[in-house]
Amino acid sequence: MKSELFYKKPKTILNKGTGFLSGYTHSLNPYTGCSFGCSYCYVRQMPVSLFREGEWGNWVDVKIGAAAILTKELQRAKAKGKVTIFMSSSTDPYQPIEQKEKVTRSLLQVIVDDPPDFLLVQTRSPLVSRDIDLLQHLKDRVRVSITLETDSETIRKHFTPEAPPIQARFKALQKLADAGIPTQVAIAPVLPSGEYFPDKLKPFVNRICIDDYFMGDGSGGKRTKKLEMEKKYAELGLEEWYGPQAYKKVYKRLLGIFSKNQIYVSQSGFEP
Repeated sequence: MKSELFYKKPKTILNKGTGFLSGYTHSLNPYTGCSFGCSYCYVRQMPVSLFREGEWGNWVDVKIGAAAILTKELQRAKAKGKVTIFMSSSTDPYQPIEQKEKVTRSLLQVIVDDPPDFLLVQTRSPLVSRDIDLLQHLKDRVRVSITLETDSETIRKHFTPEAPPIQARFKALQKLADAGIPTQVAIAPVLPSGEYFPDKLKPFVNRICIDDYFMGDGSGGKRTKKLEMEKKYAELGLEEWYGPQAYKKVYKRLLGIFSKNQIYVSQSGFEP
């Protein structure tokens, strides 16, 4: 499925960190909308999606001139004190169109030239490895968080058919690890996975964030309920994987491979 593209010049690019991201001074979204259109995405129930024509996943706004705007806003923000940035809160910064438009790369260049105190890059796209050269300049001021909700390509296709394949994300993890980029895996939200999922992650990261619909959708699971995710699990015969206790199954498996202080739950795993 190809998303319709719109080119828009935003008035602002840095937004105040609030709610789930209150630990950050700002959020930064290079795009509006998301081509991956994951079935469970909480953004589907937010104003950016609800008050827009076209289904979530079918459109993407490309922010023209974003780097120039960030240059000015970052300078102003830093003049006021500490700056910590979450990229991105309501889109993936590595949309397929990023390969061509390079909006995210242009923003990273601004950040490298005038570094904030901390930057978290949240993505599910292997394209993030393209920007290793820039990320390396930030050293311990950056963390790349790669979403790997499952190790099953079959499950991935059921829930996120337009998202990058699982194996491609593992390859990106390898490249980031080889380059010495601080990286974590976000099992968020927890999808059904295999017993040896933690073993597969161990060679690449020493930090895991695990989250679910009930802690991480910003509404205690209400947004997810409106998306009828429970019905989807039932149709697939996966009822045991849906519910506020389901994440504990994966957490227990992780404890067999990772130490407790390497595993973070929900909001704490995304904090600066």
